[in-house]
Amino acid sequence: MVELAKLQKHIGKFVKIAGSVILGGCVFVAYELLSLRRSVTLDTQAVQQEKLKSYIYVQSVPLKEYESQGITWKMRKELHRAVRKLIEISARVLQRPYDERFSGFDLEDHECSPWILLKKTQSRDKDVRLQAVQELAGNHHWHDYQYRTVAQACDLKTLVGLARCKDVDLRFFLPPPPLPKVNHNYSTEDELRQLLASLPQTEVDQCVQFFTSLALRESSQSLAAQRGGLWCFGGNGLPYAQSLSNVPLEKVESFCLQALVEHSKVPSHCNKMVKNGSLQLLQKIYRLRRDSQKIQRNIVRIIGNLALHEHLHPAIIQSGWISLLVEMMKSPHIIQASHAARVFANMDRETVQEKYLDGVYVLHPQFRTSQPIKADVLFVHGLLGAAFKTWRQQDSDQSGNEGDSSEEEDYTECWPKTWLAADSPNLRIISVEYDTHLSDWRTKCPLENQRKSMVYRSRELLHKLKAAGIGDRPLVWVAHSMGGLLVKKMLVDAWKDPEMHPLINNTEGIVFYSVPHHGSHLAEYSINVRFLLFPSVEVKELSKDSPALKELNDDFLHLAKTKDFNLLSFTETLPTTIGSMIKLHVVPVESADLGVGDLIPVEVNHLNICKPNKKDSFLYQHTLEFIVGALGKALKDK
Repeated sequence: MVELAKLQKHIGKFVKIAGSVILGGCVFVAYELLSLRRSVTLDTQAVQQEKLKSYIYVQSVPLKEYESQGITWKMRKELHRAVRKLIEISARVLQRPYDERFSGFDLEDHECSPWILLKKTQSRDKDVRLQAVQELAGNHHWHDYQYRTVAQACDLKTLVGLARCKDVDLRFFLPPPPLPKVNHNYSTEDELRQLLASLPQTEVDQCVQFFTSLALRESSQSLAAQRGGLWCFGGNGLPYAQSLSNVPLEKVESFCLQALVEHSKVPSHCNKMVKNGSLQLLQKIYRLRRDSQKIQRNIVRIIGNLALHEHLHPAIIQSGWISLLVEMMKSPHIIQASHAARVFANMDRETVQEKYLDGVYVLHPQFRTSQPIKADVLFVHGLLGAAFKTWRQQDSDQSGNEGDSSEEEDYTECWPKTWLAADSPNLRIISVEYDTHLSDWRTKCPLENQRKSMVYRSRELLHKLKAAGIGDRPLVWVAHSMGGLLVKKMLVDAWKDPEMHPLINNTEGIVFYSVPHHGSHLAEYSINVRFLLFPSVEVKELSKDSPALKELNDDFLHLAKTKDFNLLSFTETLPTTIGSMIKLHVVPVESADLGVGDLIPVEVNHLNICKPNKKDSFLYQHTLEFIVGALGKALKDK
């Protein structure tokens, strides 16, 4: 009994001590928690931003909305589930196809639509997939979370399809990742040079090697004195200085991008560029240079070349380019929108079989369309021209009256895209671009003269046009100035190549705008003042009574008569002002006269012969009438 009493006494002491320790510990913990709460504040906005980064969006619906439905709402939901199960079982038993519309039978309307359409985009039936993408793009009344859900859940093909749907909501596309912090010790110029240095110098011609090495090399003061003047790549001059770092950064970036354009034409270099982070670097420059349309166009030109390779499409999309390109597609500037359209056309393997190589632009259709394309119209610019600016509407005379404001609003930067596409939507309208120069008064690469020749350009463009499917449909060519000679050369060369005979057989007509079939006064003038101008290869090829020009014309006339081409020629009657003192008829009437087809004089100068001043002008309406007439049979076929 004594021992039991002692044990009870010890237990009582232990309980008292343990209780005091536990109570004291709880007080201490409570005190520390209160102190921690006072000293630490949680930024709820930062937490919210972190949540948004995951792009997981769930609709928040008040609970009371469902409670108010009561037993009726619950019974309806259960009935929907039972019916859906019954339909699924019957489809399996009877071995009949299950209608996917019932897969969301027990969902609310706002929940059902995105998921059903997303499931349809994975259908084995191509028509079902295309229709689902079209229906997705047609939704403009969804909640934000629904657009974000689709943006996260759809596959790459669906995303590209949405991008090529007109008036698509931008919320379908996740925004690009945030730009990295600026590293002041490592400039964009340094990153561009590192990227260029990482690219091999194999599989490229001497011109690419020449300009890449110049882009990487800092010019010393002695080199600047030795070279002097301007040197040029692709028609864009960069003044020499003591070093490239002394040149404005935008100039250096533009020059390096020109070199990257050339590298992006080599398939193996494209893989290397993507592997070395070019997509991220180019996106960084694109977003930093929003004030420079020229730099942005060169960047998107590179992306368009990368998009020619289907295995690179995931990298382009995952790097965040899609939302930027969709935004560019919506630009009011036709040139910007057309560069973005080329990227998406090269990525859309669901509806586009052709590939648009560098310098080939689709003016219409730039979006997916239900209109069947029945024929092609191809525009080829001339000396110092371009794929877009050559075909703009004639500039209004600023020296006259203030002008009609409605005319200014209706002004188009490219009448084939704006007017011709509206008047004949069943046409595919394409414009090509190539570099030309009036003068060789610039340092150039050793092979530049060879690349400027008519023979080289004809071979290069024929390759690009074949990739774009030119020759698969009835075709009308539209050419200005030297572009007409290039068209003739391509047709003569295609006639000699059995593989290109479809191009000849499908050519229905050609429109010539002041084409110097027998030479140009410009070439004669340039040769006379050669010590000041140094005429380029292109200009020399335009010399009057040139044997090569005469041979080309004879070969073409033989082809045109054999194939019975429809031909229409316009010729200028007004002199063109060159510089501040010189006026001359660049292409006189006798040189523009091909000898076959109609010849129509127009009271304009050489620059404006291909630029109608308005849609109802004689120049445009007669061109439209000729195109529709030449393609009449193809356009009428169902």
